[in-house]
Amino acid sequence: MKQSTSKMSGIVLQRDVPAILIPDGFPVLLKRGEQVDITQVLGGKFTVQATQGQLFRVEGHDADALGQEVPPMSRATQSASQGPLSEQVWHQLKQCYDPEIPVNVVELGLIYGCDLAKQPDGTQHVHVRMTLTAPGCGMGEVLRQDIEQELSALPGVSGVSVELVFDPPWDKSRMSEAARLQLGLV
Repeated sequence: MKQSTSKMSGIVLQRDVPAILIPDGFPVLLKRGEQVDITQVLGGKFTVQATQGQLFRVEGHDADALGQEVPPMSRATQSASQGPLSEQVWHQLKQCYDPEIPVNVVELGLIYGCDLAKQPDGTQHVHVRMTLTAPGCGMGEVLRQDIEQELSALPGVSGVSVELVFDPPWDKSRMSEAARLQLGLV
């Protein structure tokens, strides 16, 4: 499930790299020569911490700026290519991680529902209902885009919509037992 949550310190950026400021969700440009620590590598994306303490998310295709190898582009055609599409969808949702918490959105309890609707051409449209750990979380749009990207990569999926809902509000009780154990909440 996880690629890496181990910290790598003292990484010097080898080029300017676009990033997203966590938790605000604002795009920024990290400059060549800046030093960062990699705090997690999950879902093919990097969470890095700057020397000032700010967290940023760097896309996997920009791994070279961190002196790292680019993670595989799509996991959709690897381990999820077997079984019913509904199972493949849930598998892909588990490839989407909160950039601050090393737990995927399913185990974190952010996914409230997922429906598939058959289209006239035989493909499926996937509708996901999800929430955020806090209504004002700036990473909501980023997580929504991650989910759309992961699910759109599945064969047979012709469209994806992600609806953000806040009723009922998220709380720690929505997390799986495995997630609570991983985070030391049990």
